[in-house]
Amino acid sequence: MTREKSVRGHTQVIISPTHPNSSPHQLTSFLRRKTLPPAEPQANTWCAPALCGAAGRLAGQPGSALRLGLDPDKRGRGFPPWHRWDAPLMRMSYPGYPPSGYPAFPGYPPPGQESVYSPAGQYPYPAVPGGFPPMGGSAYPAVPPAGGFPGAAGYPAPGGYPGVPQPGGMPSYPGAPTGPGFGVAPNGSGFGGYPQPPSQSYGGGGPAQIPMGYPGGQVPSPVPTQPTAMTQSTQGTIQAAPNFDAGRDAEILRKAMKGFGTDEQAIINVVANRSNDQRQKIKAAFKTMYGKDLIKDLKSELSGNMEELILALFMPPTYYDAWSLRHAMKGAGTQERVLIEILCTRTNQEIQNIVRTYKTEFGRDIEQDIRADTSGHFERLLVSMCQGNRDENPSVNYQKAQEDAQRLYQAGEGKLGTDESCFNMILATRSFPQLKATVEAYSQIANRDLLSSIGREFSGNVEDGLKTIVQCALNRPAFFADRIYHSMKGAGTDDSTLVRIVVTRSEIDLVQIKQLFTQMYQKTLATMISSDTSGDYRNLLLAIVGQ
Repeated sequence: MTREKSVRGHTQVIISPTHPNSSPHQLTSFLRRKTLPPAEPQANTWCAPALCGAAGRLAGQPGSALRLGLDPDKRGRGFPPWHRWDAPLMRMSYPGYPPSGYPAFPGYPPPGQESVYSPAGQYPYPAVPGGFPPMGGSAYPAVPPAGGFPGAAGYPAPGGYPGVPQPGGMPSYPGAPTGPGFGVAPNGSGFGGYPQPPSQSYGGGGPAQIPMGYPGGQVPSPVPTQPTAMTQSTQGTIQAAPNFDAGRDAEILRKAMKGFGTDEQAIINVVANRSNDQRQKIKAAFKTMYGKDLIKDLKSELSGNMEELILALFMPPTYYDAWSLRHAMKGAGTQERVLIEILCTRTNQEIQNIVRTYKTEFGRDIEQDIRADTSGHFERLLVSMCQGNRDENPSVNYQKAQEDAQRLYQAGEGKLGTDESCFNMILATRSFPQLKATVEAYSQIANRDLLSSIGREFSGNVEDGLKTIVQCALNRPAFFADRIYHSMKGAGTDDSTLVRIVVTRSEIDLVQIKQLFTQMYQKTLATMISSDTSGDYRNLLLAIVGQ
């Protein structure tokens, strides 16, 4: 059914999108009889989608040339009651409109001010080398598909820690990733309830950026490999003291321990405000000045958790890690979480130094001790970790990340049973930034994050180990914040874990750990330490952590 309507001089054809008498034949016959005023350039023909093919044939244009659109000025103005506004309309320019030009306005332009440019279309735009290609040309590639070409920002450098040694040559473990970490705060979405880190040491990964074109028509490979750049660095709460004087500090410590009683506050003031390298110099100066071993004197003056914390602060970082591993496997029972915390979070160089120190200081092979104290897939994971042979290429291969994500899915969620060796191979060999890209790809393939899948496919110590690797790839400070929280949660306090993490991270990323702790648990780290500890032990912890 067709009707004519004139709105402000525009002649239109209105066709019911649902009326049974409306048909392509009726529209064609009607339009052949209808002549629109040639002086009106905005005349349009409106037709229902079912009839656009007939209108297109009449116009000498295919139906695909019609343009979708609704004219808001026409809504509800005199249209028949049977017209349905929920049905989209098709809009087609009437053949011959708009005309190629408009008549000049009388008296315009003024004499002498005529345009110096040729009429549009009279002369083609010359092709200039390096210039813009003509419309529809192929000098520039099409916009990449959804997902685009990921940018380098946000992905961490391999291993998570920059390999820059601390003063004195002791290996360092500074670093934690940028981008999105693993998950968000517990009341948001993300990986395992971990928030995004506010700042991190190795650059990398934020949202993928889609390039809009490439000069010269050079199209990159579909899945580029882009280097990771160092962007933001983490920060420890302990910095090297300016105007440091090892002899003066040794004298202060000697005076604090001499005679009856001990001045613990004097010891705290020195120890909590010196870097580990400076503490090693204080030890050497103490022995040179007094012919006594500072560590033995401190042990004789202190006890309990305060003694453990002071001694940990005076150990070189590599020795402290090796010492912690030895005590975790010494005697009856094994402290598996200590093995996981150290071996699954350190860089290749740090692990290799730990293995050598373990051999020289304790006369034992760490791999043999691991095999003697663990078993099964957990044993294989730790043996893989103590090789210190993780890939540390500072670039991310996104195609490999997709392939690894697919392999992990097929090894776990996508099959009956679990291929544990596939998880071990990928999580033990890929760099941390590469693993972060794999985790993000996995969430798209499996519709759940990798941490959840590991929890569904594994249990016990091997589950904890695999999760630790993934968490460190996503957000290392959040992992340590979670460990500190659980060391003080509930009845009692796991003081060894609290001491170990506070000491080992104090010059690396304890500032970020504190920030994430507050974000994750809605209380400050200092507040929780104050409520779970006491005495000089609490005072020293608070001095290290900072208020």
